[in-house]
Amino acid sequence: MSTAQETGTYPALVQGLADQGLLDARWRQVWEAVPRSQFIPPDIWRQFPDRCEPVVGTDDWLALVNSDEPVVTQLDDGAEGGPGTATCSASQPSMVAQMLGLLGIEDGHRVLEIGTGTGHVAALLSERLGDEQVHSIEVDPVLAQQAAEHLAGAGYRPHLHVGDGAELIPGMGPVDRLIATCALRYLPYTLLRQVRPGGVIVTPLARDFWSGALVQLHVQEDGTAVGPFCGAAMYMPMRAHRPIHHEIEGTGRPRAAGLDPARILDLGFALYAGARLPGVRVSGHETADGARVWVSSADGAGVMAATGEEVWQYGPGFLWEEIEQAWREYEEAGRPDAEQFGLTVTSGSQQVWLRDPQLIVQPSRT
Repeated sequence: MSTAQETGTYPALVQGLADQGLLDARWRQVWEAVPRSQFIPPDIWRQFPDRCEPVVGTDDWLALVNSDEPVVTQLDDGAEGGPGTATCSASQPSMVAQMLGLLGIEDGHRVLEIGTGTGHVAALLSERLGDEQVHSIEVDPVLAQQAAEHLAGAGYRPHLHVGDGAELIPGMGPVDRLIATCALRYLPYTLLRQVRPGGVIVTPLARDFWSGALVQLHVQEDGTAVGPFCGAAMYMPMRAHRPIHHEIEGTGRPRAAGLDPARILDLGFALYAGARLPGVRVSGHETADGARVWVSSADGAGVMAATGEEVWQYGPGFLWEEIEQAWREYEEAGRPDAEQFGLTVTSGSQQVWLRDPQLIVQPSRT
């Protein structure tokens, strides 16, 4: 019996997931059989909005590991002396449970996981389906080796691969389900080719305008995929899909505050505006009064805006006015929430739609 099981904190975590309606009876059995603590290294960090803090002491380690929180397990891609940026974590259990539920797994399914990380999700899948049915790929060879050791130590031996998860895995053949445990800026078409028609893909996406949303895609006979967004999902990006930073040009031009920047952080609006304004990047955070955001685009335009303060614009054009126009359109559409949007992926495009796959949100920028 593991320390986690002896303390009772892990069963409490599983009970909490069940109470949220995230585990059916079969998945509850799986989670009970796979303690999270078996896959977490000794050195971990707690993620805060502006930093990562090391967790010191057995009690604090165990409390974080058996909580419904992400656990940071690597900083700066493992390099020494870096800025302390989180680059690998054990995902929040409730998010993992939601994603596994959205996969609609049935006995006999073959599953591919993109981003082995600690190995915990691969273990859950192996417990549910058997080792032979589970493939997982990790780009970082050090993390891949650690995950292999965690899995073997827990008695699981799924098919583990080291490489770029955006590429086809030679010789594997099509799978029934694909789950990505890292955020993608877009869905590589190679991943659709890795899934059979009728299969399901569940992945977090992190576009320029919005920081993270979960999408459930159903692969069609014609090689396309279509499906709904299923709420927010904050995941670390795939290494090849990390955000693109724009250089801002010119001196600032103040103007009176119009649209409250807090509106921009609403996921429903972000999905709409992100489709209307491709290439516009937003970052920000909530404040005691509302929110503070930074907006930029590839042409050198930028905006700094905070609730109750003047808006400062930089570079060419009128970027904030474009966002305000998108907000007016969003209001006219009835302020739809994130679950009313969906995504269609083809070999040449990735289009966001509202309420119906035929109702594509067309870009206003080229």
